[in-house]
Amino acid sequence: MKLTKRDWLNFTTGFVTATIMALAVSDATGATHQDIVASTLILEAGGEYAEGAMESVHEVVYNRSIKRSRAMSEVCLRKYQFSCWNENTVEWNISKAQKHPRWHEAMKIVNTAQMTNYTRGADHYYADYIQPPYWSADMTLTNKVGKHLFFK
Repeated sequence: MKLTKRDWLNFTTGFVTATIMALAVSDATGATHQDIVASTLILEAGGEYAEGAMESVHEVVYNRSIKRSRAMSEVCLRKYQFSCWNENTVEWNISKAQKHPRWHEAMKIVNTAQMTNYTRGADHYYADYIQPPYWSADMTLTNKVGKHLFFK
């Protein structure tokens, strides 16, 4: 398989981002950036066992972080971006996620330098069992993974 300059750039950017995240210090709550991102993966898709379910959420977090020039944990905690953070505290959500049987799998996804491409570049998604959000009408559906529809 021949790699293009864009493939190399995507790999390099993903590797640098993962390295920075691995070296990240904890935030004001004492939670690490990895804890916040892994908790997002668990709370958004930990109950789905379709191939790539948690990786797809990770891709959306990553794509938004690049697009918005924000740390992945900032993207996760921004109000109304991921429903799992809308009502509970950071500490409560992390504690709940850490008890999930797939916690170590989520941490492995967060701490790996290898990016997947299940979503084909998506930076938005929603679950197929809710009413389509207003923003979905103006976006392109890129894939469906498990119960989530992905858009860019």
